[in-house]
Amino acid sequence: MLFVPLPIVVSLLLLLMLISVLRGNGAGKANRPFLALIALSAVQSALVGLRWGYHIEWLKFALPIMASLLPPLAYASFRSLMNDRRQERAVTIASVTAPPLAIIAMLLAYPIAIDFALVLLFVGYALAIILLGRRGPDGLEEAQFASVTAVHRALYIAAAALCLSATFDVLVLIDFEWSRGQNAGVIISNGNLLGLLLIGLTAWVAGDSRPEKLSGAAQAEAETVSPTAEDHEIMARLEELMASHSVYRDENLNLSRLARKLALPSRQISNAINRATGGNVSQYVNQLRVRDACRLLEETEQSVTSIMLESGFQTKSNFNREFRRVTGMSPLAWREREVWKLVSENKKGHPA
Repeated sequence: MLFVPLPIVVSLLLLLMLISVLRGNGAGKANRPFLALIALSAVQSALVGLRWGYHIEWLKFALPIMASLLPPLAYASFRSLMNDRRQERAVTIASVTAPPLAIIAMLLAYPIAIDFALVLLFVGYALAIILLGRRGPDGLEEAQFASVTAVHRALYIAAAALCLSATFDVLVLIDFEWSRGQNAGVIISNGNLLGLLLIGLTAWVAGDSRPEKLSGAAQAEAETVSPTAEDHEIMARLEELMASHSVYRDENLNLSRLARKLALPSRQISNAINRATGGNVSQYVNQLRVRDACRLLEETEQSVTSIMLESGFQTKSNFNREFRRVTGMSPLAWREREVWKLVSENKKGHPA
């Protein structure tokens, strides 16, 4: 009977995920760094399965090099969603290629230090990713408003996955110290199953998630700082743009694109909305979409799905969740209530 190691099964799942993302449209469509992250995770998982399932010894030289690519690529993927012009493309390329080059040098000169270097690499980039997350969902300026909350959550999952991988590397080191690596294959396979699968899942930038509150400094600022005169001016310009051009209906709208339309820095817009509304930018835009959907539910006989798409939402689950957050009821319940109000008013206007 054919033996298929578990890491190879994980690799196949990641490949199916990659194909699904490539073929998908709308919510859940990732950018190129995330696609590369899924592909690298799939290749790494397959190599682990071949190394420990079929005992292909020469792969022990390739595996640490491949592993060293994962943390910087995960970091670069989330950093690519932040509109930070200070980070040049050359710096990004160098940050991704430097770790594998360092591992290659260690393989040639000091191989005993590779395991320790990988642990430090995974933990270090996990902390760097967490620091990116401290900016909150509004920091992910290039992410669509429909998926920004899920991307922000995936950022922390990626950091946890990197820490998990580092933990299993430590367990392998302990196993080699205590039992000369008798359980290394099992430990590495299980660590691969959990760590790489989680890293692959973080690349799925779907918008099907609940809205989050402001985090960290942004939340504290929104609670303690009143809107300034400049904030009111920005909000007036923003509301004028929304009213005259209905840009909130753009399903691909993100903070970076909104900043270009207003010709203002994205952080300035984000801070103004935080202080003026107490919420983040995606919540502000979704509230406008829900308001538009309410009007269409009341004034037209369009289906709920048509209204969902026309108002700028991409998925039913996200639409229903945001609609309930803003109005406290489902779209169908809203429409039924408005119809009942209309019937009641007609009865009052034409008593028997």
